[in-house]
Amino acid sequence: MTDYYSYPQQQPQPQPYDMGAYPPPPAHEPAPQAVAPAPPRARAKRPVALIAAVAIAAAVIGGGASALVQQLTDNGNSSGSGVNGTTVAQSSKGTVAGVAQAVSPSIVEISATSNDGQSTGSGVIITADGEIVTNNHVVSGADSVKVRLSDGKTYTAKVVGTDPDKDLALIKLEGARGLKAATLGDSGKLGVGDEVVAIGSPEGLTGTVTSGIVSALNRDVTVAKDQEPQQQQGRGNWPFEFGGQQFNGDTGSSKTTYKAIQTDASLNPGNSGGALINMNGEIIGINSAMYSPSSTTGSTAGSVGLGFAIPVNTVKADLDDLRSGGNS
Repeated sequence: MTDYYSYPQQQPQPQPYDMGAYPPPPAHEPAPQAVAPAPPRARAKRPVALIAAVAIAAAVIGGGASALVQQLTDNGNSSGSGVNGTTVAQSSKGTVAGVAQAVSPSIVEISATSNDGQSTGSGVIITADGEIVTNNHVVSGADSVKVRLSDGKTYTAKVVGTDPDKDLALIKLEGARGLKAATLGDSGKLGVGDEVVAIGSPEGLTGTVTSGIVSALNRDVTVAKDQEPQQQQGRGNWPFEFGGQQFNGDTGSSKTTYKAIQTDASLNPGNSGGALINMNGEIIGINSAMYSPSSTTGSTAGSVGLGFAIPVNTVKADLDDLRSGGNS
């Protein structure tokens, strides 16, 4: 569906009152001499290409002037997204549909292949030239990584850095440019009960959108640091431990624990590495674990409202290390 916006036509501006024209000078006094106007004050030069790019981005997302101002002043996130950051259209503020429209182009499907098989997960574009944040367990041990964008384009990616202790990884698309990068928010401002949206590729269904709330903060979640459990479970159904119990299989002997956001937004195998988003269209977490109870046939059922995400502030603090190769 295409959003159409109507703008009021520009009204003619009133002409300034000429204080020197009335009343006329007395006859015995000479008429005032014309004075050359002062030269205009020099303005700071700004890159024309940058302004044009920002204006185009603002027009596409429907935010108008407010979106332009926000993007020009959004220097607080470390994603380098700036101009390309996601912003929810003013007419769709606070709606799941508005968040989905703004952020979906920044969420990708990741297929990682190794000698032991293939896993599918999700990722978040954080720079226009194709840097993508995902979970370590999505790409751990992969010999090749393929990425599919929301528009169907596919790229080969290389793993730049991994941090198994935080279950984070950074990959980079080869030959990509002009992508729509996500805006990284502030997970420190989250409160229990805040509405959130999750976007990812569960079971390979690219661009799946679900919604819910923040159920809890600072949950201790334990996951495996190596790739073996991932290969056993398949399609990103990553085993994890929470509250002294194991879910989705054995996490193995090499483990790490991190503080997570708990959400009841529906997450399923393949959502790993995707985005948890606030209602302003800002990424506030990277989805990493979800409870999928086993059925009597051995297959896994869908989400039962118990999902976890790595806070985006953890991601931002780790980006420099990931870009330099990480802790792998």
